[in-house]
Parts: sequence; structure tokens; C-alpha cells
Amino acid sequence: MKSLAFIHRNDTRFAIGDFYPALSVFSYQELGNTTSPFLLLDHLGPGILEPKSNKKGVHEHPHRGFETVTFVFAGELEHQDSIGHGGIIKQGDVQWMTAASGVQHIEHFSPEFREQGGYFEMVQLWVNLPAKDKMSRPRYQSLSNNTIPKILLEYDAGYVRIVAGQFENIQGIAQTFSPMNVFDVHLNKGHQIILPAAHGDTTLVYLRRGKVKFAEDEDL
Repeated sequence: MKSLAFIHRNDTRFAIGDFYPALSVFSYQELGNTTSPFLLLDHLGPGILEPKSNKKGVHEHPHRGFETVTFVFAGELEHQDSIGHGGIIKQGDVQWMTAASGVQHIEHFSPEFREQGGYFEMVQLWVNLPAKDKMSRPRYQSLSNNTIPKILLEYDAGYVRIVAGQFENIQGIAQTFSPMNVFDVHLNKGHQIILPAAHGDTTLVYLRRGKVKFAEDEDL
């Protein structure tokens, strides 16, 4: 069983474009290589967008040498990039964008969501690319909610969505440059789960809601 190396907490919020302020959960600028290959994680919301809002989001900006993985838990995002990819990322969807040799893109609330308003919550994870792949061609993976494998846990314990990697012999649909597991776990109160973690792997758990106990003696 792996031991818990540390618990990291951060209340720092910052402006992303004209979105509402986002929570900077962690960054390589604070933690260095401790979380490699994961570079940072930001949490937008939860919040309410007023109907007919003039808040659009993040206007055109560049990325290079890494990947952005965006989880839309509520609300809708519109994506457009310089490679010609685009679309609406809806509740439950995941967008996996490989910037690699370089891409410009925008991330806006979708026009329909801005018109109607509503509850929104999104998380974005940055994943570093291996040195040999940093100048590869950019690519875009749109992972819709109904295509992401979902495993119901025994005893009504909750469920696991397998975005990348493997859980209980079920393979996630995202293609990755480095071997990794990326799960969206919903665990009901009083239940437990054992997640796969190979020797030498970096394992991160981001607690979005509630409380959890690790290795019998560590609370988060």
C-alpha cells in the first residue's frame, strides 16, 4: 500500500479571462517535479452565470509542450483552436487537447449557456508531454459523457468514470503519450475504494466535495 506523501491546500483564486475567478489547486511553480507529469490543476466555480451574461471566458491564447484536460461538471464550454478543431463541451464531457508543437485556442461559455445562464463548475488539469513528444503535431480528443466508460461499484458505493488508463480491466477512451490513469470517482458516504497505482507512479487525488480518509489514518 502506498503511503500519503503530503496534503496540499490552496485558497488562491485568480482571474482567467473574463471568467469568474478560478481556484489554483496546485502548480509546478509551487511543487516542482513532485506531481510530474501533472503540471497544474485549476477549478472554476462552482458558480452561477447570470442570463444574457457578457462574461465569455478565455479569449485566444497559446499553449505548447503539454496537454490540457478539461472536465465540465456543470455548464457548457465552447472550444475553437488554430488547428480547426471546435465544438461544445457539455456537462459530463471531457476535452483532452494536446498542444504539443503549439496551438492557439479560445475557451468560452457556449452562446446558449450565456443566453440562458445557470450553474457551472469545471476543472482543468495540465499534463506534461515527454521531451520526445513536445514537438509532435497537436491533436484534439472530444470525450462525450456517454462514451466515457462508467463502472458502478459494489454495495451501492458509487461509481468510477474511466477517462484514461484502466480500472477493473475496463479501458478508458483517451489516448495518452505517457501511461496514466485518469478517473472521475464518486464515492458514497461510508464506502471505500482501492485504486490501481503502479510502483513508481505519481498518484494524485483531488477532493472536489466531502471528506475522505487515506490509508486508515490520514483525513482530507
